Amino acid sequence: MSVATEVSDMSSTSFPTKTVVVLGGSYGGSRAAHVLMEISDSVGVFLTSNDVPRHRNHVYNFSRYAVLAGHEHKAFIPYNNNFPSSSLSDVSSCSSHVRVQATITSIENNRIILSPNLPGSQQSYLDFDYAIYALGSHLPQPIDLWSHRKEGDVKSSLEPPYGGMKSEGISSLQERQKRVEAARSVLVVGGGALGIQFATDIAAIYPHKRVTLLHSRHRLLPKFDHAVHEEALQGLQELNVRVILGERLDFESLQHKSTNQGSSEPRLVRTVSGREISADLLLLCTGQTPNTALLRDMDPRAVSPDTGLAHVLRTMQLCVPPPSLELHKFQADDVLHCLKKLILDTEEGSDSESSPSSPSITPVDIPTTSPSSSTETLVEPYLSEKTLYPNIFVVGDAADAFDAIKAGHTSYYQAEVAARNILRLISRSEKVGITAGDKLDSELEEYAPGPPAIKVTLGITKSVYEVDGVVGTRNNGVEDLNAAVMWASCGMRDVSEEDMFM
Repeated sequence: MSVATEVSDMSSTSFPTKTVVVLGGSYGGSRAAHVLMEISDSVGVFLTSNDVPRHRNHVYNFSRYAVLAGHEHKAFIPYNNNFPSSSLSDVSSCSSHVRVQATITSIENNRIILSPNLPGSQQSYLDFDYAIYALGSHLPQPIDLWSHRKEGDVKSSLEPPYGGMKSEGISSLQERQKRVEAARSVLVVGGGALGIQFATDIAAIYPHKRVTLLHSRHRLLPKFDHAVHEEALQGLQELNVRVILGERLDFESLQHKSTNQGSSEPRLVRTVSGREISADLLLLCTGQTPNTALLRDMDPRAVSPDTGLAHVLRTMQLCVPPPSLELHKFQADDVLHCLKKLILDTEEGSDSESSPSSPSITPVDIPTTSPSSSTETLVEPYLSEKTLYPNIFVVGDAADAFDAIKAGHTSYYQAEVAARNILRLISRSEKVGITAGDKLDSELEEYAPGPPAIKVTLGITKSVYEVDGVVGTRNNGVEDLNAAVMWASCGMRDVSEEDMFM
C-alpha cells in the first residue's frame, strides 16, 4: 500500500525519546499523532498515511463529488506545514515533524519495513517502541480510487491507476460523474449510508433518471433507531427512488452480460429470489473491507478470519494472548457453552414443570458478543494485563472494537484512548511523568463505544441524523457538504474557493 510518512523526532528533557509510529493519517491516525505531540514533547511520532502522498482524502464527500461536478478538488486536503516532507534517508537525523513518501511493505513487533515510492530508491525500515495501527478499510467500489476489489467482484471499466496525486483523484471523480450523467437508469446495491446518499444525490441532481435502491435487509441503517430508517425511506420516496427491501443481489448474475458489448441496452441482474432488475449503471455499496493485511501477515492470530477485523483489548492494544492465557479463554468458553446447553436442556424437558416462581430463561437472555458476557467477564482480567503485542494499538475501521460503528468520529475517540495509553506506558516504564503537572493515571484507559451517531444526506439539502438518541431531519444542506469545515479542522482556516485547488 502506498503511504506518505510524517515524522516527528522531538528531543527529550525528562527521559529518553520513545518512537511512536502511527500507521494511517486519516481521521483516527491524525488525531492520535496530535494527542501524542500535544501532551508530550519527548515522544518521537512517525505519522504514516495510506491515502495520498501530498493530500489527505476527505472520503465522506466522495459520493457527492462522484455525482455532482465542480467540487471534486475539495475532497483532497493538503497536509499543513507542521509536517514538511523529507526522504527516508533523512529520517534518522530529523528533529522535527517530517512527512516521507514511502510504501509500507510489512510490520514486525518493533519495526516497519518501508519501500520508497521514488524510482531507484532503496528499501528502508523504521524501528519503533509503540505503534498505532489506523489504516482503516478499503472503500466500496464506487468511491474506491485505489480499485480494491473483493473476491468475486466484477472488474469495472473505470479503474484508472491512482498514485495518490490530487490531479489523479480529481480525474477519477470526474470520470465517475460522466458515467452517472450518461446512465439512463442506476441500480444502487446497499442500504447503508453510502448507498442512500448515492441514490438520493443521483435522484436529486438527475430527477428524470430511474434510480433503484436494493437492500438485503428489511430495514435501512439497522444499527440506528427505527426512526432513522423511516426518515431515510421517506426521503428516498420523496425523490422517486424505487426502494426494494429484503432482497439480496445474486452476485453470480454479475458475471453474465445480458447484452452484447457496446450495446445501448441496460444491464440485467437478478436477486437471489429471482427478481430481475435492469440498469445502465450498477453501484455496489455493500460495505468496506478492513485493511488489516499487514497485521495478518505479522501474526495470523491477530485478525479474525471471518470478519478481517483485528482483535483488540478495551485498552485498544492488539489482542494476541500468550499461550498460557489462551487456556483461560478456552476454559471460559467451555463454561459459557455448558451454561447455554444446561438452559436449553432444561427448557426442552420442563415445559409443564416450570415453577411459577422461577420463570424460564431463554437463550436470548445470554448475550454472545456483549462486552458484559460471561466469557469476557472471565477472560478480561487476564487479557487486560497480557498480550503478545502490548506495544501495538489498533483503532478505527481495522479494529473489532466491541460493536462500535465504523465511522470517522469513532476512530477519532479510539485514537485518543490509544495515544493516552501509550503515554501512560511510557511514563510507567520510565518511572517519571510525561510532563510537569500531567493528569495521566498509571492505569490504562479502557474504551467504551458511545451511543450510535450518524448524519445521512437525503439529496442536496435534506439530511437525517441521530445524535445522543435524538433523531431529526434538517434542510440546510449545501452542495459541497461544507468542505471548508474539514479544511479548517486540518489547520487551514478561512480557506477560499481558490485555495482549495492546492
